[in-house]
Amino acid sequence: MKKVIVVGAVAGGATAAGQLRFYDKEMTITVYDRDSTMSYAACGTPYVIGEVIKDETSILMADPEQFQQKRNIDVKLEHEVVEILRSEKKIRVRNLKTGDEFHDSYDVLILSPGGSAIMPEIEGSQKSHVFTLRSYGDMQAIHSYIQSEKPSHCVVSGAGFIGLEMAENLKHLGLEVDIVHKSSAILSILDEDLSQLLHAELEKNGVQVHTETVIEKIDDRSVGLSDGKSLETDFVIMSIGLKPNTALAEDAGLSIGETGGIRTNEFMQTDDESIYAIGDASENFDFITGDPKRVPLAVPAHRQAFLVAQHITGNPIPKKGLLGTSALKVFGLDAAMTGLTETAIKEKELTAKTVIHTGNSNAGYYPDHEKLTLKVHYNPETRQILGAQCVGGKGVDKRIDVIATAIYGGLTVDDLQALELCYAPPFSSPKDPVNMIGYKAFD
Repeated sequence: MKKVIVVGAVAGGATAAGQLRFYDKEMTITVYDRDSTMSYAACGTPYVIGEVIKDETSILMADPEQFQQKRNIDVKLEHEVVEILRSEKKIRVRNLKTGDEFHDSYDVLILSPGGSAIMPEIEGSQKSHVFTLRSYGDMQAIHSYIQSEKPSHCVVSGAGFIGLEMAENLKHLGLEVDIVHKSSAILSILDEDLSQLLHAELEKNGVQVHTETVIEKIDDRSVGLSDGKSLETDFVIMSIGLKPNTALAEDAGLSIGETGGIRTNEFMQTDDESIYAIGDASENFDFITGDPKRVPLAVPAHRQAFLVAQHITGNPIPKKGLLGTSALKVFGLDAAMTGLTETAIKEKELTAKTVIHTGNSNAGYYPDHEKLTLKVHYNPETRQILGAQCVGGKGVDKRIDVIATAIYGGLTVDDLQALELCYAPPFSSPKDPVNMIGYKAFD
């Protein structure tokens, strides 16, 4: 009987364990995680803090008892795997409650250790009113602080997904918010012209955005910036990035790729064929260029978990790469993106042209129509779609979903005009923005 150990019990790890049990009713499956909760919806944590989601337990998808009773999977929380003994096919585990250590053996090991929030080494970063948001416990700490201390102002460092979502949710609670961001434009996975739309939306809603600067010092009631400014504040949320948790793999001699993730093959196997790596800490490859790529998002983690379960149970399905398809909401605007940005295209020295369409989300005569801007990059010779982004009041996600599907299916930019997409006045127009991109691309 095959014995599988999974390290990590959130998106990738919990899904891999569940998928394995679905396809194999007999194997022994044990999951270890150092946190006190498992299988929670990390993407929902900003909305719990903002009290858009009223019940914090609603983002807990499962617990050890459910996994044992429904799936016959043994989940051990507050247990940290501290060493992999590859030659013996064993792991060393530390019980974080008692400090006791023990060994467990495996036939197959799945690493899904996730990542940790980056905390810069600056004066005052260890103060009690400085937070990161990476775990369920982090969410509880921020929420508890707001409820007990009744702060009126927060400085958010970093204008990526978490930073922008936190800014919106803190404003929802009535707090004043300043965002501090190192680059000249927020949300670097968008082209700058579209990110400026989100920048304007933030300031329209009272969020002050400070670009091309970083926090250099944190005092009890203020932060000092590298541009010489000082911001009065009650607390700080650091959201400047994620570092993949690769120490366990590195110590075991597994290769780390150029993106900082654990290098894997097309079946998510590491250098050691009995050890797989998935989720935020794994390095994959770009669907379009084939270059190393790491996408620390939930959807890739779930997909990788499926591929690993299929491979372990005898049905190998090679992965085809990552597009990085994603979306977020910033007050009254939504943004979505897939594939390569202008910056990535220039860095990789690819031949590309761009087509942009600004129009309505649905029929202009229908009461709730809103503007959206859809931007698509493509190779003018092969007509291959290289990437797409959309920002608007509504409906941006479905446009990017269509284009992500088109890229995956090998359709060209010219094929977009031929897609027969849903139309009724509440939903779209006879010539959907996706179709319009296809029409405009003809030259």
